Amino acid sequence: MIKVRKIKKIKDPDRKPKKGVYILPNALTLCGMFFGFYGIVAAINGNFIHSAWAIIIANIFDGLDGWVARLTRTTTRFGIELDSLSDLVTFGVAPAILIYKWALFDFGRVGFAIAFLFAACGALRLARFNIVVEVIKSFKGLPIPGAATMLASTVIFCQEILNYTPEKNLFFPVLTLVLSFLMVSNLKFHGLKEVDFKEKKPFWILLFFVFLILFIVIHPPFAIFILASTYVFWGIIENIIILIKKRKQKPEVQDEKDKNI
Repeated sequence: MIKVRKIKKIKDPDRKPKKGVYILPNALTLCGMFFGFYGIVAAINGNFIHSAWAIIIANIFDGLDGWVARLTRTTTRFGIELDSLSDLVTFGVAPAILIYKWALFDFGRVGFAIAFLFAACGALRLARFNIVVEVIKSFKGLPIPGAATMLASTVIFCQEILNYTPEKNLFFPVLTLVLSFLMVSNLKFHGLKEVDFKEKKPFWILLFFVFLILFIVIHPPFAIFILASTYVFWGIIENIIILIKKRKQKPEVQDEKDKNI
């Protein structure tokens, strides 16, 4: 007697899922772009606090759209390009206009050039990221949302906590220049993709996230400024440590080569 095996239907990887699934991640991306556009309008109108908060809120949608796309397996080239364009508006143009109107306007053409440099470096950062074929977890160069959040949180910190209005203070053009160059640098910065949420983690990590949320809820302006500053400066310090270790290893490798000769 011949046994007939049931052939399982193999799902076609190229088969398009339901059209409605694509709406959610792209809608989240457009929500982030909306807050970026609102940030531009608010900065032009002189409402710098609203502009800065709009840029920070846009970070939430920037993280959600990619997460939802991966979760629903609806990552497409269209979504990637839309996300990149949204990031340029929200984290490139919006913070550049914000920092120009708030702190760089008094520097005249120099301030205008520095603000444009920030937006241009953000565009270059996104273009370089888009041509990377392999899947990466850490970033080469400061991510553009991190640079934008640093500028936005600085505005909020100075306005709401220090009650300080900049009047041709050199600190702010220097900060903008540093962030611009960090975006197009080869320095390594960490990303959330490095954290595998599927694996079990020590209990203290959960407690850390709880205290982190409480810290943000209790005093958002101070907490966001501290978190953004820590991310940027920790990236710089970590890269300096890596560079020092590499320089120490070079003489050791050279000594071993000399011994083998």
